[in-house]
Amino acid sequence: MWPKSAERQQLDAIRGDLICWLDDGDGIDHAYLVWMEKLRSGLNEALYLGLFDYECHYAIYGAGAGYARHSDVLQGHRNRVLSTVFYLNEDWQLSDGGELVLFEPGGDAIIDMVNPTFGKMIIFLSESFPHAVLTTCKQRRSIAGWFRVRDIA
Repeated sequence: MWPKSAERQQLDAIRGDLICWLDDGDGIDHAYLVWMEKLRSGLNEALYLGLFDYECHYAIYGAGAGYARHSDVLQGHRNRVLSTVFYLNEDWQLSDGGELVLFEPGGDAIIDMVNPTFGKMIIFLSESFPHAVLTTCKQRRSIAGWFRVRDIA
């Protein structure tokens, strides 16, 4: 159920994407989730992160949409450790906009701008790096996800 109209307008001013959670029963979604499970296992083996879960959704931005600066940590929870974004945009040009902007931890300096080109994945620490999506000039598609640990609220 959508929030009340005024709340929905405020949310739209911050976040302009439409989301759809991946379905493990769908063949393509399942293949992606299997790939991410292998990555989760490898990260735990190499870095001892204690990642136990991965959640993700498709994020589709229409022309003119973006996402204001934010953190991927949900209010009252500290279980998202690594954020992932996998881009699904074929033939993306710099002039199409929609870059992911990563800010320095606790500051305003931009440390990177990621062009959302097909097949590119970015992984970053969820709590440490605030980020934004610049306004896109055409439809922009990705899979946004989070490797999680048990909630340490």
